[in-house]
Amino acid sequence: MTSIYSTELYVTAETRRLAEEQPLPVALRRMSLLTRVLCFLALGRPDLDDHWKSLQSEQAFETVRSRLCSILTSTITTTSILLATSVVFVSTGSPVPYFDYTLPAPHCLLFLSLMLAVIAMLTSGSSMIRWLHADRHWTQELLKPGGYFVLFYLLSIVIPMFFVACSLHCLIFAILIAGFSSQSMICRVTTALWMVTYVINIGTILMETMWKYATSFNHARYRQ
Repeated sequence: MTSIYSTELYVTAETRRLAEEQPLPVALRRMSLLTRVLCFLALGRPDLDDHWKSLQSEQAFETVRSRLCSILTSTITTTSILLATSVVFVSTGSPVPYFDYTLPAPHCLLFLSLMLAVIAMLTSGSSMIRWLHADRHWTQELLKPGGYFVLFYLLSIVIPMFFVACSLHCLIFAILIAGFSSQSMICRVTTALWMVTYVINIGTILMETMWKYATSFNHARYRQ
């Protein structure tokens, strides 16, 4: 009798689990190139198959939420460093005469880096609050219609990282311009070496990103 009762409970639980699992909606299978790129930047894949599967169980959804919150925490930490650095550069003069970052072009870029860091801090904080209070059923209902709902959903993840990247590049360009404008040959040579290292690193990151996107896209198309 106990065995029959346990079997009935197992069958009921399994039926409930299968009923909760929903296939990927048609609206989420057909995505534009922009949406696929945003999906890759936000979730690491050019489609929503794996992300939709993670919304089928609480444990998988908690894993995704923890990973995104960890990324947002790193973004907030980086933004705080950029914000403090930009404030120091904007509010103080150059301590040495051969590296004058108070020139119009570097100063404008430093101020722009400061503004972008503030925006990145605000967007990262709002995204963190949203994900801490996110509900998987609400997220499913949000993504089901597709279209602009998916676009805004992905942008809420990508935008903080975008503003952090822009703030960082403005700060780097300001330092490069100030270094190349220096009257010291040593300062200009050091700046040139730093620029070469910067270009190599950016090129490597872009090549790896493009390769991962192409691999993920081909794998997703093969599965379809």
